Amino acid sequence: MGASSPQPLPIGVFDSGVGGLTVLKELQKQLPQESFLYFGDTANVPYGTRSRTEILGFVRQILRWMTSQPIKMAIMACNTSSALALDEVRAEFDIPILGIILPGARAAVKQGKRIGVIATPATVASKSYPHAIQEVNTTAQVFQEACPEFVPLIEHNRLRDPQTLHIVYQHLKPLLHQGIDTLVYGCTHYPHLSDLIQKVLPAYVKTVDPAVHITAAAKQELELLQLQNVRTAQSTRFFVSGCPEQFAELSYQWLGFLPVVEKVILPELTAPQAVEVVEQI
Repeated sequence: MGASSPQPLPIGVFDSGVGGLTVLKELQKQLPQESFLYFGDTANVPYGTRSRTEILGFVRQILRWMTSQPIKMAIMACNTSSALALDEVRAEFDIPILGIILPGARAAVKQGKRIGVIATPATVASKSYPHAIQEVNTTAQVFQEACPEFVPLIEHNRLRDPQTLHIVYQHLKPLLHQGIDTLVYGCTHYPHLSDLIQKVLPAYVKTVDPAVHITAAAKQELELLQLQNVRTAQSTRFFVSGCPEQFAELSYQWLGFLPVVEKVILPELTAPQAVEVVEQI
């Protein structure tokens, strides 16, 4: 296999912050032979209250930087990005780019008929989950709830605040009143709240974590395109656009180790050649 072969290249995974670590962990578990590059756009988190134009700009910058590394595949470990930017960037970049919404929608339809979706305001407003779910099964009923507080609570490590359980309850209550039988984590951050969510949900309500299902889609795509790595996997590299120390400390509780995190200045859309690593911890 020549040096230019794409198979040994890493898979790029990106999110607005630590949420995508739920996807990364699943990818590492199901694809142990693959190498990964993780990017958290922590300088711009949260994405959920941003405009479509802003999100599209962020995603283009991230993908331009990632493809310069280079990578062989990109995974949007972010529902907001998948909802607002996936189609456009797929047409602009020549690597496979996977979004998280369709795999999550397909899994939800297999589990229930009255499906609740908790997501960011931007994802809810896009109606991406209702469209994707009803595309798979026209008889499924979908009820959405925007949860703008969830991502900041997670990014600021406030999972143990007594107030956080109350906020979770207030957002799940309208969905429970609709008689949902399935709940989709429509943001990759939200599985970090799963212990609190399970305290509120009745036992009969099943949950869907799209991270599991986008991983299966990635595996299938790698096989289809014959991009599987047959060499030894490299250690995952972590990058952020904000504070590397803060990301490292926050991610420790989910990764189980303190990662080396590099800070990067993303290339401006008008100047793609400038990619500078400015800080490493």
